[in-house]
Amino acid sequence: MQRGKFITFEGSEGCGKSTQIKRFVKMLTDRGIETIQTREPGGTSVGERIRDLLQHDDAGSQLTNESELLLFAASRAQLVREVIAPALNRGTWVIADRFLDSTTVYQGGGRGLSVEAVEQMNAFAVGETMPDLTLLLDLDAATGHARAVAATGAKPDRMESQPIAFFEKVRQGYLDLAGREPARISVIDASESIEGVSSQINGIFETRFGALEGSR
Repeated sequence: MQRGKFITFEGSEGCGKSTQIKRFVKMLTDRGIETIQTREPGGTSVGERIRDLLQHDDAGSQLTNESELLLFAASRAQLVREVIAPALNRGTWVIADRFLDSTTVYQGGGRGLSVEAVEQMNAFAVGETMPDLTLLLDLDAATGHARAVAATGAKPDRMESQPIAFFEKVRQGYLDLAGREPARISVIDASESIEGVSSQINGIFETRFGALEGSR
């Protein structure tokens, strides 16, 4: 059986990942490709509890940067072994809302933790399960933050409450990462309309995987 493809969506808050993931999954389904969706942190019973602590629980405000890194890695390690790797092995495509790149730029670039420590933690958490393609939705920090706050209402979550300077570091971290790994990471201009962003994503899909249409 042919291994499934692993495609991750990345970007700072408010970049439109959720909308584009839905459209992308529909496009794959319409082509007869079996898919599952995951999100980080979360995606498993263990991961969802970690997600609540990281994003919503008042106790999360006491987390050190190092503890935050370890919790994200724990959620990811569970998700890879419980969900992602088994799905890929049975030929299912996995579409992920965030993966290891988020830790690299949020906890590395944004929090200022040791790049070496973050990379070691990422490698330990994911093992050999790496994305075949990462779609980075790039949007300026101020616009993205405003969108995210508007979407969540009066009470932004723990991450959305960070200052704009934090998200500027995150955006630059993503762009730097894309510059280092152009074969895996494709940068999408997320300032375009929903249709325009989808068109960019579909064009990349056609270039990379179009020949696989109908193979499932």
